[in-house]
Amino acid sequence: MTKALLVIDYTYDFVAADGKLTCGEPGQQIEGKIVELIERFLTNGDVVIFANDIHYEGDTFHPETKLFPPHNIAGTVGRELYGEVKAIYEANQEKCISFDKTRYSAFAGTNLAILLRERNIQEVHLTGVCTDICVLHTAVDAYNLGFDIVVHQEAVASFNPDGHIWALQHFKNSLGAKLL
Repeated sequence: MTKALLVIDYTYDFVAADGKLTCGEPGQQIEGKIVELIERFLTNGDVVIFANDIHYEGDTFHPETKLFPPHNIAGTVGRELYGEVKAIYEANQEKCISFDKTRYSAFAGTNLAILLRERNIQEVHLTGVCTDICVLHTAVDAYNLGFDIVVHQEAVASFNPDGHIWALQHFKNSLGAKLL
C-alpha cells in the first residue's frame, strides 16, 4: 500500500531560534527524525508531501492576523524549509510534492485530498509543527475525509508543551490515529 508522509510547516519562521513564530528548541530537536522519515519514505517509493504556510505582507483580512505576529511571509527567508529538511527536499524535489496552504489544515483550500486519492493513498503520516495547531487541524480534516492517520510523536513539536501533549492524546483518543 502506498502511503504519504506530510511534512507540515517545517519552515524557518516556525523552527529557527529567531523565527517569527518559532517552536524553538522542540522544533529543532525533531529535525533528524523528519529527515530520517523523508529518506525512508522516498526509498520505499512512497509519497512525500511538503505543505507550507504562506501569508502576505499587510494582509489584514486573514484570521491569523488577530492571533499571531506576521510569519511565513511570501518572499522572505521565513518561508524557506529549515535546516537539513530544506537540503533533503532540494536534493529530491522532483520526487516530492510541495504546495502552499493559507489555513492551519493542509487540506483547507488545497487539492491535497485529490492528490492522495489519485495515488490510491489511504494512510497519511503526519510530521512537522505545530502539533496542536496545523498538525492537529490537518489530522482532523484527514479523519473527516476518511484517511487513516499515523502521527510520528518524535517528529512533531509545538511552542506550547501542554498543547502538544493534549494534541497527541486527541489524535489517539478522538481521531483513532496510530501514534508511533
